[in-house]
Amino acid sequence: MNPRHFPLFLLIAAHAVAADRPPVPAAPIAEKKELLFSDDFEGKPARVWHKVVPTFAFVDGTLKGTQTRDKNAPAADGKPAVTAHAAVHGLEIPTKDSIVEARIRFEGASMIDVEFDDRKYTGAHYGHICRAQVRLNGVTLIDERDGGMRNDIYEMKKDPARKAEVAKLLAGRSVTYPARLEVGKWYTLVVETAGDEMRVTIDGKPAGYLKSSGIAHATKSKIELGVGGKDGYFDDVKVWNAQVIGK
Repeated sequence: MNPRHFPLFLLIAAHAVAADRPPVPAAPIAEKKELLFSDDFEGKPARVWHKVVPTFAFVDGTLKGTQTRDKNAPAADGKPAVTAHAAVHGLEIPTKDSIVEARIRFEGASMIDVEFDDRKYTGAHYGHICRAQVRLNGVTLIDERDGGMRNDIYEMKKDPARKAEVAKLLAGRSVTYPARLEVGKWYTLVVETAGDEMRVTIDGKPAGYLKSSGIAHATKSKIELGVGGKDGYFDDVKVWNAQVIGK
């Protein structure tokens, strides 16, 4: 079969390598409870949206993200140093277990993600807890609280001599699954967090799964949407409080 004709979602059961990528549960791991937030961007944007790292804009009934801080720049001519960073738009919606759904579209973006943070948590850099990143060729799930953003590991990463030590500490804190998505096409992304598990689907198909302790953080006070590169779109964003299925 011509690779161009493959389905544009992840065929996890066929491709996952057990040692590195556990099979993605076929059924949801979280049950929807009350709807906490919904925005289709057709009218005035919901007031709870706020800028985290510019630039996002509301364009033609969508939320458009464009990364402008695309490279590091030292301080010069009285201006502060700039660190490369994806564009990020945020919501103050405290959750523990949740289901986040959004339609996403790549128009030059290299990455689109959904992130969970707790700014009051001081054990990880900037309160980063966990995230799900989508690229045209893969889906990555990351436990940041107990992984790369944990304060001691974050500092160790700055020392090249401790690379092997860092790698050992990060084992099992992230996982990447193959994907095949198209530029210019809308996809429905769903991110479930349930206890210490995170599950991702794209267009209803299993796309990624991670079980790691940091995901179980009791209060994920912020949900942030990110775009790396130029440009990425969100639409029909919904957030549900959820209950772990079977509990």
